[in-house]
Amino acid sequence: MIEPLVVEFDVDASVAHAFDVWTRNCVAWWPTSHTVSGDPSAITFEPLAGGRIVETGPDGAEHLWGEVLDWEPPGRLRFRWHLFFDRSEATEVEITFSPRGDGTVVRLEQTGWDNLGPAGRPRRDRTGAAWAAITSRYIATL
Repeated sequence: MIEPLVVEFDVDASVAHAFDVWTRNCVAWWPTSHTVSGDPSAITFEPLAGGRIVETGPDGAEHLWGEVLDWEPPGRLRFRWHLFFDRSEATEVEITFSPRGDGTVVRLEQTGWDNLGPAGRPRRDRTGAAWAAITSRYIATL
C-alpha cells in the first residue's frame, strides 16, 4: 500500500479567507507551469458536490482538472484530481482548513496512488515536490 501524501502548514489568515483564496482566487497564486494552457484566465472550483475544477485558457478553451466530491466551506473540500492525466488515473485530494490560534492550519491529503499500479509510487513522489512549490505560492498570496 502506498501511503497518502500529506502536506500541512499554518497560514496567517482566517479559516474563511484561507478557503476562499484556495477556491475562489486560485488563478492568482497557482503556478502557470502547472497549468494546461500556460496562461489561464481563470481556475474555477464550481462550488458544489459534483462541480468541476476547470482551467480556462486565454482563448476561452476549458481544461478539466477534476471534480468536486465534497464542498463544505469554509472547513473542507474534497475532489477527484487528474490535472495532466486521464480521468481514469485520478487521485483524491482532501483539504481541511482548521482554526489554530489567530490563523489556520491547512492540511492537504492526497490518496489513490495504489490505483495507478507501478506508476503510483513515482507519481506520489513527484506530486509531493509539486505541492510544496504550489502551496508556497498560496501561502505568499495570503
